[in-house]
Amino acid sequence: MLRIGLTGGMGAGKSTVARTLVECGAVLIDSDAIAREVVAPGTPGLAALVEAFGTGILAADGSLDRPALAAVAFADDESRGTLNAITHPLVGARTAELIGAAPADAIVVQDIPLLVENGLAPLMQLVLVVGAEVETRLRRLVEQRGVAEADARTRIAAQATDEQRHAVADVWLDNNGAPEVVEAQVRALWDERLVPFERNQREGVRARADYRLMPADPEWGAQARRIIARLHLVCGASAVRIDHVGSTAVHGLPAKDVIDIQVTVADMTAAESLADALAGAGFPLAPQVTHDNPKPTPGDPDGTDLARWGKRLHGNADPARPANIHLRVQDSPGQRFALDLRDWLRAEEDAREAYLAVKLEAEQAAADKTGAAAGEVYYAVKEPWFDAVYPVVTEWARARV
Repeated sequence: MLRIGLTGGMGAGKSTVARTLVECGAVLIDSDAIAREVVAPGTPGLAALVEAFGTGILAADGSLDRPALAAVAFADDESRGTLNAITHPLVGARTAELIGAAPADAIVVQDIPLLVENGLAPLMQLVLVVGAEVETRLRRLVEQRGVAEADARTRIAAQATDEQRHAVADVWLDNNGAPEVVEAQVRALWDERLVPFERNQREGVRARADYRLMPADPEWGAQARRIIARLHLVCGASAVRIDHVGSTAVHGLPAKDVIDIQVTVADMTAAESLADALAGAGFPLAPQVTHDNPKPTPGDPDGTDLARWGKRLHGNADPARPANIHLRVQDSPGQRFALDLRDWLRAEEDAREAYLAVKLEAEQAAADKTGAAAGEVYYAVKEPWFDAVYPVVTEWARARV
């Protein structure tokens, strides 16, 4: 299934987005509702809270008096830790239970107000942030929820900033206008991105980009960082390091709109062991790719030893963010070349200009082709250039050590 994280500041209108997603067909898991459910009257959660903090946290009807609980549970770090130790496992278990009950082809939306603050973005395959100007949010809180303005300002200030939310947002939904405006955004997102994303992941399809160059996008770096954060979570200790490589990692260089990420592993056995986990996280395997284009290297002057250039290739199933995930062995020629070429292009203006000229030639060669045929002619132009600069790049990197 596809796991989507939904968040936004108080008054941003997250509930409108959540409702629209449910109308489209999403399975909604509301973390606030779960947090109330696990401490409802008669639950083990409420009993544990009473045992820890006393009967003074109960209302007259036996339900939890939340302000009373807050007064004692947030009095010091130890009390806060006790509260979290009781409630967090219960919320986590109930969330896992609801996710497990969803259909295999579901698009599960987890509504988490503190997703950013609690560092949960990498757990999601896509993060949707509902944004609105502070004054808009204040007006909604005061007029629609009856919150005192001073209290609203204090609570907004205690939450993540827009800058922090932008850093994790794969999709930013502007909700400064009328509800029907953001509703239309959500319905388009559902049809054009979320449904195809779920289908691609289920069917093992990698998103592809056209063989045409785009002006350098300042968002490429942030997009790569979000993918890398997810990959770190999936790969765990099997990843020696994870890096943004390729043209989109070189500032100002036009490129195909594809993010290239290199996952460095200890050996190919480790790479192969990650195949199922990566596919399950939305990064399907390209089984036909087993190595890079070999080049003459010490110990293999003819450049024919494919084992030295072995790799595994995965791709992003997200149709709006094509990405290539290259798994290569630490200190193998391909792993070093990917890093060294990136750094060489970053450092050498003449190299960037030469590479851009080759890329433009490749783009022109592929202009009247589609699909695999376009890729064949595109790389037929580029690969000879890579072969030619390989010894130059290798020597340049060696001189820097």
